[in-house]
Amino acid sequence: MYGDDFVEVKCRIISRGTGRGHVMISDEPISFLGGVDPETGRVSDPKHPLHGRSMKGRVLVIPGGRGSTVGSYVIFQMAKNETAPAAIICLNAEPIIATGAIMAGIPMVDRPEEDIMEVLHESMEVEVDAEKGIIRFS
Repeated sequence: MYGDDFVEVKCRIISRGTGRGHVMISDEPISFLGGVDPETGRVSDPKHPLHGRSMKGRVLVIPGGRGSTVGSYVIFQMAKNETAPAAIICLNAEPIIATGAIMAGIPMVDRPEEDIMEVLHESMEVEVDAEKGIIRFS
């Protein structure tokens, strides 16, 4: 997939599994309760920079989450509806998104050893290997 010149960034495993997809990046935290429509996977919070965009099948890259603990169940519902991200990368995960990813079986990592927000961009395809604790991209 990446040829000989790909980058691997080590990170902490939150929810095991592997996921691959095009990156969807926000430098703002996201609230899944009231901020994401579990039926469509679209960001519904009109004040969020990702408003109107679908995270279905994408690798979601965010600083973290915010909001109610019910957000975990929204993530779980997204997985049931097949509208969830393929994987989640948080700079620093908090319990709401971590619990949701674990319940939903969505691969999730956090605390990358390098500043990926400066390197990743939306046209990139990224693999999250939450079995080995590695993010891969070229």
